[in-house]
Amino acid sequence: MSGSDGGEDGAIGGEPLLLGVRHHGPGSARAVRAALDAARPRVVLIEGPPEADALIPLAADADMRPPVALLAHAVDEPGRSAFWPLAEFSPEWVALRWALAQDVPARFIDLPATHSLAWGRDTGADEADEAEADAAEAAEAETDTGDGSDGSEGIEEADGAGRIDVRVDPLAVLAETAGYDDPERWWEDVVEHRGGGTGDVFGPFLALEEAMGALRETYGHGGHDKDLVREAYMRLQVRAAQREFRAGVAVVCGAWHVPALRRKASVAADRALLKGLPKVKADMTWVPWTHRRLSRVSGYGAGIDSPGWYGHLFAAPDRPIERWMTKVAGLLRKEDRLVSSAHVIEAVRLAETLAAMRGRPLAGLSETTDAVRAVMCEGSDVPLSLVHDRLVVGDVLGEVPQGAPAVPLQRDLDRAQRRLRLKPEALERELELDLRKEIDAGRSRLLHRLRLLGVAWGEPVASRGSTGTFRETWRLRWEPELAVRVAEAGVWGTTVLAAATAKAEADAVGAPSLADVTALAERCLLAELPDALPVVMQVLADRAALDADVGHLAQALPALVRSLRYGDVRGTDTHALTEVAEGLAERIFVGLPPACAGLDADAAEQIRRHVDAVHGAVGLLGDAAVAAGPAAASPATASPAAASPAMDGTERGAPPLRVRWHSVLRVLCGRESVPGVIRGRAVRLLLDDGELGQDEAARLMGLVLSPGTPPADAAAWIEGFVGGGAGGGMLLVHDERLLGLVDAWLTGVPADAFTDVLPLLRRSFSAYEAGVRRTLGELVRRGPGERAGGGPIGSGAGLPGFATGLDTARADAVLPVVRLLLGLDGVPGHRDADDNDLAGVGG
Repeated sequence: MSGSDGGEDGAIGGEPLLLGVRHHGPGSARAVRAALDAARPRVVLIEGPPEADALIPLAADADMRPPVALLAHAVDEPGRSAFWPLAEFSPEWVALRWALAQDVPARFIDLPATHSLAWGRDTGADEADEAEADAAEAAEAETDTGDGSDGSEGIEEADGAGRIDVRVDPLAVLAETAGYDDPERWWEDVVEHRGGGTGDVFGPFLALEEAMGALRETYGHGGHDKDLVREAYMRLQVRAAQREFRAGVAVVCGAWHVPALRRKASVAADRALLKGLPKVKADMTWVPWTHRRLSRVSGYGAGIDSPGWYGHLFAAPDRPIERWMTKVAGLLRKEDRLVSSAHVIEAVRLAETLAAMRGRPLAGLSETTDAVRAVMCEGSDVPLSLVHDRLVVGDVLGEVPQGAPAVPLQRDLDRAQRRLRLKPEALERELELDLRKEIDAGRSRLLHRLRLLGVAWGEPVASRGSTGTFRETWRLRWEPELAVRVAEAGVWGTTVLAAATAKAEADAVGAPSLADVTALAERCLLAELPDALPVVMQVLADRAALDADVGHLAQALPALVRSLRYGDVRGTDTHALTEVAEGLAERIFVGLPPACAGLDADAAEQIRRHVDAVHGAVGLLGDAAVAAGPAAASPATASPAAASPAMDGTERGAPPLRVRWHSVLRVLCGRESVPGVIRGRAVRLLLDDGELGQDEAARLMGLVLSPGTPPADAAAWIEGFVGGGAGGGMLLVHDERLLGLVDAWLTGVPADAFTDVLPLLRRSFSAYEAGVRRTLGELVRRGPGERAGGGPIGSGAGLPGFATGLDTARADAVLPVVRLLLGLDGVPGHRDADDNDLAGVGG
């Protein structure tokens, strides 16, 4: 190799041994190992941040399992960070492990992270994102296409020649020159499929250096002008190593840098380039990484499409295609697909045949993929996508030893994960929690606290098996970036509990709206932050007292009332929450009727949604108040009309909340100034709660649908009464008087007004289920109010299963079964089998 003379004894001459590699290339990794074995250097210099030199010994720890990454972040701004990912097949990792195994010093020689993280720190807002991306890219030599081609690496020549703005991918240029349209395929044929052999181990590096030299002469820095500074620093570090060790210096770096490191430049010129660089105080540690992150070009990924495939090529001692097909067969068998050894044999033969037809030295990923699709997947891309996700990319998550440096918050999180047996995994999975179990309740608290801190390890999803508040379902996946989020959250405290408490208090003070504060109160209850809840509740009370917008109050109440449900399962004191919720409800009761006057269609629809939300919240609030009240009402006095301390509003002696709310709804349904959609919904809610009789509801509908009401107002009332899919269709099915009123009104709408009311009606009725719409159509076809036998309602048999009155004989027949289900048989003091008041609603 140029500048080195690898003799029989493997010694290196005075010039440094420059080993240009492609980051995360298994072929480069094998070549580096062979070259180091042959050269036996006295020191190994590796492209990477020198602050990580103290962390190099951890690479030999038995608990260190790649993929891992070096993480550097600014101490005063943890979000400003950069990663240096290393996989088992990364040449840098191989060089590190070789140096540690041979007891040879290893050092990182790239620009220090204290400078690379500071790049762009003081730029304007419009350039901040680009500057931070450049800093991360400059600090992270393992990203992009690597080189080989880390494609992002370049240098500006001394005379400025060749400076361009377009970023160059060296692999793509070399592949195109060789007649390939796919850079990855060219790299596989030239490097990855090249046998180890017994030839010149330095030959590949010499050829790659020559190719990169030609590219650098043509393209200069390749669109990455910051490489000039990085390469100047690397040259200084190489010189320092040569002075210290005199000979035997090996350098492992991206092949794009090799021509710049080989070029002669004065020490003064290099130091001049480094003078005045910005600085930040930076911390560095090892963090786990994943193959999935290695496959991403954006962010902190490495930009290789198939890390699982590359890992297989590096680890397979022989017959890589046969071993790969065996892995694929094993995966498909686990998914209950019929794959036999014959499939494996045929897939290997097909892959080798395709490689021969395509003129390739060995079957590559494209040939194996085509063979798997044809033989094992029967031409389907569905199982093939599973192979790509699990094997070609992979869900491998690395591990770092406990002795690696970490912020206190990370250490507390590690302890909590071990205590709760909640291991981070790269593979997405669902976790079912039963909050009645202590360990599951602890897991729930941890996940909710992490979400408050912005560490989105888990996302809550709807439970499939139960809707009770004692059950939660989470979707978990650990991403390497979460290590940065943990470091960022470290400014709030040294433990997860303390940090979540401080963060919740700060978020409450800075919340932009009342609804945000109520949502935060709910999250504090879920995370069980007793120290933060008083602060949040005080902010909530202050905001509610100053906010006169009924819409804001109505938007805040449901989340606040939902929070009351968690007191029973989680053992949280919700007394203060109940008081604030009742105060909010009373203010809504007072302000809602005036707020409903003079609204346009859009505002009326928004208030209608608020009315629905408040109606549900009042029902929950009344139940919670009764359950939490110090003097709960007895069964004899617990009727909705009976006032009790537990159901009082904000003043002693005031009617219960539900009674107060029903009075508000009566006001809304009787005011002509209130839009029809709100009046119709108020009537419907009263009807559903049993506060309005069927006859009265029919009378109100008849008044609204009279000829004197404008068609648009009548259509809006109908939309409020039966629209929204809230059971309105079934109401019309079972009460044909209401359906007859709607039918008679619709047939009498003037032709010029029909097109105006049609969209409203279509919106209302299209929300019904298909069976409801079909039944309504049959009723309208034969005429509402007419029985199937031709007589009017009340004159004979009607629809199957329905009659004019209650069939007591049929009802009594099911009572024994109902009693058995409810466990009432043999209960002392219970009434006999003739009792028709099982639900406590009998006459």
